[in-house]
Amino acid sequence: MDKKRFETLVEEAIKSLPEESIKLLKNITIIVEDFPSQEILDAVGATRNTLLGLYHGVPFKHRGPYYGNLPPDVISIYQKPIEQICSTEKEIQAKVREVVLHEVGHYFGLSENRLRENETYSNRNEDINGS
Repeated sequence: MDKKRFETLVEEAIKSLPEESIKLLKNITIIVEDFPSQEILDAVGATRNTLLGLYHGVPFKHRGPYYGNLPPDVISIYQKPIEQICSTEKEIQAKVREVVLHEVGHYFGLSENRLRENETYSNRNEDINGS
């Protein structure tokens, strides 16, 4: 998939968030990269093909009255690892949305464990409903 189409999928995933959540996305940049750097992989203990996205910054719930004059937080979405685990554009679209929502969850201060619990619950509901 070309980068422009992939970026469109990321934009669509952001637009799918509830309006109240979108309004709270302040001082953040979302970028698409082919792969994470080796430095990032070493820092998080991942491999090149397993890290699909990453949030870097000060979570929203930890920002106090003196938060400001800082460079934007960054959500990186890694295109090639996502493409490698998906077979169709529809699968890529669904995985992009999942990864974007996961990283936005970190922006709002949710822990990895909490996000994984929510994803497991969501996946179980999809299985139950036949989706």
